[in-house]
Formats: sequence, structure tokens, C-alpha cells
Amino acid sequence: MSFRIISPKTSQKIMTGIFWASGIVTVLILLIIIGYILMKGLPAVNPEFLLSEPVDSGRAGGIAPMIVSSLYVTLLAGIIATPLGVGAAVYMTEYATEERIVKLIKFGAETLASIPSIVFGLFGLSFFVVFLGLGWSILSGGLVLALMALPTIFQVAQVSVETVPQSYREGSLALGATKWETIYRVVIPAAIPGITTGVILGMARAISEAAAVMFVVGSALSMPVSIFDPGRPLPLHLYVLATEGISLKNAYGTAAVLVIIVLLITVLTNTLVDRYRRKMMGR
Repeated sequence: MSFRIISPKTSQKIMTGIFWASGIVTVLILLIIIGYILMKGLPAVNPEFLLSEPVDSGRAGGIAPMIVSSLYVTLLAGIIATPLGVGAAVYMTEYATEERIVKLIKFGAETLASIPSIVFGLFGLSFFVVFLGLGWSILSGGLVLALMALPTIFQVAQVSVETVPQSYREGSLALGATKWETIYRVVIPAAIPGITTGVILGMARAISEAAAVMFVVGSALSMPVSIFDPGRPLPLHLYVLATEGISLKNAYGTAAVLVIIVLLITVLTNTLVDRYRRKMMGR
């Protein structure tokens, strides 16, 4: 005979409460962190702070060159990493048949995702800056961040492509489409919401990295004009202001701007993806 200490209904209520509590605690932690940063940093944020260049190593002035540098390296990383990650995901899902190659690619992606960011920075310094002769520049920083974002984009895109129903492929092929036409006209459009999520996650990591870019972008305070100019992205500027005790007020202001940029990118992208999903569903 077996005895139940807790009835199924009671255990269901307990587990539901635990899951709800976990979700609420997670949201509260997020709100506390964001709220604290905004509370400390927003008083320093004004048009002059956003549109002017730093003065006296950042003790005064603004962060306009840092905002431009961050957008440069993040956009460059996205342009490089997105087609590579999505292409690798499509190959793994639609073309790869050799089990050893599949395992090797998955192992490489998992290993790349687990490498510390400081190691990416040192690799970028020795390979992109010195060996390839790109120097301390936005381009070197973008390439390093692309390597960091690549495994995230690849892994999420692979799952998204795999979840596209097989009936979509069969219907397209039955109508006379080639395999490639089926992929880019049916499979990839159906997987766009998931792929976009992977790109957001990869770019969020890229735009918030300081350790990976501190060795490759040059940490210049001037406004970068091209991708071959040195720069100082917002996370690196925040790190310098805080660790060297230059200006804690401006450090919080920089952190607040960085948080707002990440939030705006996430909300805007999710809104566009939701509209795209509704359009695909005919709503």
C-alpha cells in the first residue's frame, strides 16, 4: 500500500505558487537593478550630456562619442554575426547529414559560448589588431563582438529553424519549389521571430561588453568617423569612470543611458517581431 502525504490538488497548488514566486522574484530583481541605476543616473542625463564630448577624461562634458562608438561596434557585430549564425543553423538543420560534423559544430558553438570575454579581447588584440594590422579601431571591436555573439545567434536560430513544421517544407516541395527556395521562402520566414530573439540576445551581450573591447578599440575620447577610427563604447567608458574614480556621477549617467538603449532596442524589436508574427498568422 502507498500513502499520500499531500493530495494531488494540494501539491498542484504548492508547485503553482512556487513557480509564480520564482517569476515574481525574477521580475523584482530586474526592476530593482534597473530602478536603482536609473534613479542614480538619470539626474546626470540631459541634452548636453548626450550630445557633447567628454572633458578632462570624462570628469565633465558628455558621452556623445561613446554612444556612437557603441552603436558602431554593435551594428558591425550584428552585420557580421547574423548571416554566419543563421547560415550555420540552416546548414545544421537542412543540409548536414554526417553525424560527426554535426557534433563537431555543436561542440565548437558550445565551447565558443563558454569562453570568457577577456579571452576574446586578448585574441582580438593579437589577431585583429597586431597580426591583421587593423589597429585599435571600431572594426577590431566589431569583429571581436561578432565572435562573441555568433554562438548565441547560431544556437537560437538552430532551434527556431528546427521547430518549423515539416509539413511546411513538404508542401513547398510538392508545389515544385527547390530545396533552396523552400528554405529562404518558407523555412526562414517562419523562423524569423526566433532568429530575431537570438540576434537580440547576441547584440545585448555585444553592446554591454567592456572586457572584450578594452584591448581592441583604443579607448579614444574623440568622435569616431569611420570604422577604422579608435573609439570608446559606453561599457568601457563606464568601467574607466568607475574604476579610476574619475566621476561616479557620470558613471551612473553612462550606465543609465546604456540601460535605456538596451531596453529601447529590446522593446522595439519585440514589437516588430510581434507584428510580423501576427501578419504571418493572418491577424
